[in-house]
Amino acid sequence: MLRAASLLMTLIAAQPALASSVTAVRPIRAQTVVTAADVELVEDSVPGALAAIEDAIGLEARVTLYPGRPILAAQLGPPALVERNQLVRMVFQRGPLAIDTEGRALDRGGVGERIRVMNLGSRQIVTGAVADNGSIEVGQ
Repeated sequence: MLRAASLLMTLIAAQPALASSVTAVRPIRAQTVVTAADVELVEDSVPGALAAIEDAIGLEARVTLYPGRPILAAQLGPPALVERNQLVRMVFQRGPLAIDTEGRALDRGGVGERIRVMNLGSRQIVTGAVADNGSIEVGQ
C-alpha cells in the first residue's frame, strides 16, 4: 500500500506545472500605456513572457502588441517622461560641484532610462539618465 501511494505521488509530481502568460486582448500601439482592459491571462507558458497582469499595467508598449500573442518583458518599459526633441535640463553633479545647462533630447525615455542629449551650448552629445522631474542626470 505504501508503495502504491509512493508511485501515485511520483506520477502526480511528474505532471508539468501549468503556467500562465499575459497576452493582449486588442492591438496595442507602441507608446501606449497598458491598462487592465488591454490584457488577459492565458494558460500558456512562454519563456520571457510576463506571468502576471500586474506586471504589465501602467507600463508603456515599446512596440505594437498583437492580440493573442504573449507579451514579453522587453516589449514594455516605463512611460516616457521625455520626448524626442524636447528641451530638457541637464544636470551634472559630483561632490560639491553642480553644473546645470539646457539640452535637447535625442531619444524618448522614462524614469531611469538612459537617453542621448545634445548640450545646446557646446553641441556635444552626452548620455544621461532621466530623473523623475524630467531632467537628465549626466556623468553618472
